Amino acid sequence: MIRFFTEDISFTLSRKIPTRQWLTKLALKEGFSVGELNYIFCSDEYLLQVNREYLEHDYYTDIITFDNSEEENRLEGDIFVSIDRVRDNARQLTIPEEQELRRVLAHGLLHLCGYGDKTDEEVKRMREKEEESLASWGI
Repeated sequence: MIRFFTEDISFTLSRKIPTRQWLTKLALKEGFSVGELNYIFCSDEYLLQVNREYLEHDYYTDIITFDNSEEENRLEGDIFVSIDRVRDNARQLTIPEEQELRRVLAHGLLHLCGYGDKTDEEVKRMREKEEESLASWGI
């Protein structure tokens, strides 16, 4: 089950049911089923605190993904998304906020599927998968 929560911000995800269906299809396409998957929408400051406390990183980010999977090929985790970062990224890229939000939602799920973004090669592959994901949403 995919669930959506908020922490310290006022935000409502539009089209929750189609979003759940889309994310589930993305997981299935990658060979995974979805167990307990939580997206937590929050502020920059909230996510910065999570980054400091759990990853010992002292910088802002748009997403942090915690993999709680215990079964092979079954996704479970907590994905924290900074709505502040999503909005700022969308402005900088001159794209709709919804498009950037969908990219970030897919990005977190792709991390759980095993895609990284530390090396240039990984970043290139992650971007390709994000674009495929957006195309399947219709963006």
